Amino acid sequence: MVIDIPTRPEISILAIVGYAFFAFIAGLFATPGFVSFLRRNKLGKQLRVEAVDGREATIFRKYHKDKFGTPTMGGILIWSSILLTVAFSRILSYTGFVDHSLLQRGEVYLPLFTLVSMGILGAVDDYWNICGLGKKKGLDVLPKISFLILISLIGAWWFGVKLGYDQIHIPFYGDIVVGWWYAPIFLFILVGTANAVNVTDGLDGLAGGLLVIAFLSFAILAFIGGKVILAGFCAVTVGAIAAFLWHNVPPALFFMGDTGSLALGGMLGVIALMTDNILVLPLIGFVFVIEMLSVIIQLTSKKLRGGKKVFRAAPIHHHFEALDWGESKVTMRLWIIGSFFAFMGILISVFG
Repeated sequence: MVIDIPTRPEISILAIVGYAFFAFIAGLFATPGFVSFLRRNKLGKQLRVEAVDGREATIFRKYHKDKFGTPTMGGILIWSSILLTVAFSRILSYTGFVDHSLLQRGEVYLPLFTLVSMGILGAVDDYWNICGLGKKKGLDVLPKISFLILISLIGAWWFGVKLGYDQIHIPFYGDIVVGWWYAPIFLFILVGTANAVNVTDGLDGLAGGLLVIAFLSFAILAFIGGKVILAGFCAVTVGAIAAFLWHNVPPALFFMGDTGSLALGGMLGVIALMTDNILVLPLIGFVFVIEMLSVIIQLTSKKLRGGKKVFRAAPIHHHFEALDWGESKVTMRLWIIGSFFAFMGILISVFG
């Protein structure tokens, strides 16, 4: 099989690397002032009181009691760095320094819309959690899911009407036309991915590192698939997350919160759809899938087996913590697993 690499891309590889580096440096320079702002306004993490099944989160409190008050809402820094870089590329294009910016309708508008809209939803949820608003300190499940579905439906309409997507690619088989089924598939992917990343964001550096792996993988696949602007946007996202991760590795200086996890998770799902890799997404985001499944399995087991648990705690990263692996070891091992399956996903996408 011959890999179809664009010979005359809209933006050069050097420009892609430059934009990613710009996002990384912008994020690093903004971090001290941003963290000071969070601390000054007491925007710190509240210790979880309930587990996923509504009972007391004893294991979580045991291993995370020292993290109470750590600044959160770091996702704002990530998507601000992304937006700043996109705006910078637009200025370069407008002044004639480059031919094309990253702000391109067919490849970047929808990921940007998802990033900002889900980021705002996550920010509201984080703020309510910090202030103790809502029945469970944060947005209740119904309004949160309702807004996620609304955002997903807008995205599905854009995909179907504006971009004309109506088929999915099955590796080693080919494309199949799904017609109007594309809308519910889009909805499932977006809501599922956003929640899976949100569930995974529970240890210092865990979600951030896995998101770097995932977006880097899709940058490669987008470039190979001829969506060079989208590849550049993915690279910028990698740079922005890496800047956040620089201060989020154990012990974390601050957390991304729902502000980051919902926004980046939803955007990851959109990019998987735009590159026609939704069946490869479970490999590239393998750990996210396992984390979400562990919660579903735990809740189902408790409901059907009289309260009996499969894991010591869920999501599964807390199970490994309860085995006394240590937070850093859990994070590093899940990064390794994530890297391996992402590499497998890239191979299947390219040769399938």
